[in-house]
Amino acid sequence: MNIPITDVSPFATGDTTPVNPEITCSNCQACCCRLEVILLTDTGVPDYLIDEDEWGGEVMRRLDDGWCAAVDRETLMCTIYDRRPQLCRDYEMGSPECEDERKENGLDQ
Repeated sequence: MNIPITDVSPFATGDTTPVNPEITCSNCQACCCRLEVILLTDTGVPDYLIDEDEWGGEVMRRLDDGWCAAVDRETLMCTIYDRRPQLCRDYEMGSPECEDERKENGLDQ
């Protein structure tokens, strides 16, 4: 499954930084799913996937190895994609932030 990058265009927000169209669902490796995700709005994330951080804020539950508990380990795809947090919706595949995270995880040079 490939999700078109144009569905979440950064140009709608005034950001003209281009995204890398070579990064797709089939090769992204879900690096961003190792980052802490703060729940800022209610998108319908199931309660069993929500934890409380050290300051009392709601965050996505992460497993002992640091991965988001909502990620399917076989496909590396989000099991609650339609109900994913706003922060996940805003973190654009192929964006400069995505590319930085991929480099930090040894996927790109």
